[in-house]
Amino acid sequence: MIDSILWALPAIALVFVVTTALLRRAPARGFRRLLAVNGLVVVATVVLASLLLLGVVEPAQAADAGDTSSSWAALLGAGIAVAGSAIGAGFAVAYTGAAALAAISEKPEMFGRTLVIVGLAEGIAIYGLVVAIILIGQA
Repeated sequence: MIDSILWALPAIALVFVVTTALLRRAPARGFRRLLAVNGLVVVATVVLASLLLLGVVEPAQAADAGDTSSSWAALLGAGIAVAGSAIGAGFAVAYTGAAALAAISEKPEMFGRTLVIVGLAEGIAIYGLVVAIILIGQA
C-alpha cells in the first residue's frame, strides 16, 4: 500500500501543477479541460471496475504472513506514535492557540502569522500519523 501511495504522489503533484497553470492562464478553457480530464478518469474507473467484475483481470492478492511475531510490535509502535503525537499536538495547539488569541486581540493584523504557528503545532499529529502508516505497512 505504501508503495502505491509513494508512486502516486508525483502524479498527483504533476496534475495539481498542470491544473493550476491551466486555470490561471485561461479560466474558462481550463475549467472545460478539467471537466474533460475528470470524465476520462471516471470512464477509466468504470472500465477497470468492469474488467475486475467480469474476471478478465485478477485483483492483487496479499502475500502470506509467514511470521506474525513481529507484526504486533509494529502495530504497537504505530499506536504509540499516533497517541504520542496526538497528545503532543494537543498541548502544542493549546498553548500556541491561547498565545495566538492574545496576540490577535492586541493586533488583529497578526492573524495570518498566528495561524501559521498553530498550523505548525497541528503538523505534529500528522507526522505521527505518517510514522504509523509506515509501521503498519511494514507489519
